[in-house]
Amino acid sequence: MAFLGRSNVGKSSLLNALCHAPGLARVSSLPGRTRLLSFFRVDGRFYLADLPGYGYARVPEPQRRSWKALVDSYLVGREPLVLCVFLVDARHDPMASDEQLRDFLDHHALPYVVAATKADKVGRGEAGRRTRSLREAFAPGARDVLAVSAVTGTGTPQLWRQVLAAAELKVSGRSETPTEPARVEGTSPSHRERRSHAS
Repeated sequence: MAFLGRSNVGKSSLLNALCHAPGLARVSSLPGRTRLLSFFRVDGRFYLADLPGYGYARVPEPQRRSWKALVDSYLVGREPLVLCVFLVDARHDPMASDEQLRDFLDHHALPYVVAATKADKVGRGEAGRRTRSLREAFAPGARDVLAVSAVTGTGTPQLWRQVLAAAELKVSGRSETPTEPARVEGTSPSHRERRSHAS
């Protein structure tokens, strides 16, 4: 499972909330803190991958290009990759970088759900309006669009069920899954391990 989106959209915070493990993924207020792929193994069954963000991180352009090349090479042609969790900020309309990533996922026929993060920072009515707007913006490629909050937990059970269902269908063909993982481990596999095992 790949978690991806713009810098500072809240990938690491959402991973921590989904896994009920504060501090599992490093969180920073500075954009671009995630510069390498980080992997978290769930119950020995599958991996969650925290990918470097696209967007406005204040880094040199060569490094920005290298991040994009790393992300692209991870996503394309990876048979074990069963789902991408595409994070966008619920407070704003999709930016150009969001639209580029959407087009990339659609072009390569990669399965994805959209998680509209930081939903706690807008009212319930506004969160609903934003979700409907995002469904239109990401149709028909996105499997679903969910308003989520790493702070309040809004939407995280529904998103976690999507993640587990995708993993279970890949491994066993079964659609019934537990509601949360028994054990999550952070890991830093070698490049070879990342290529062969991460999903």
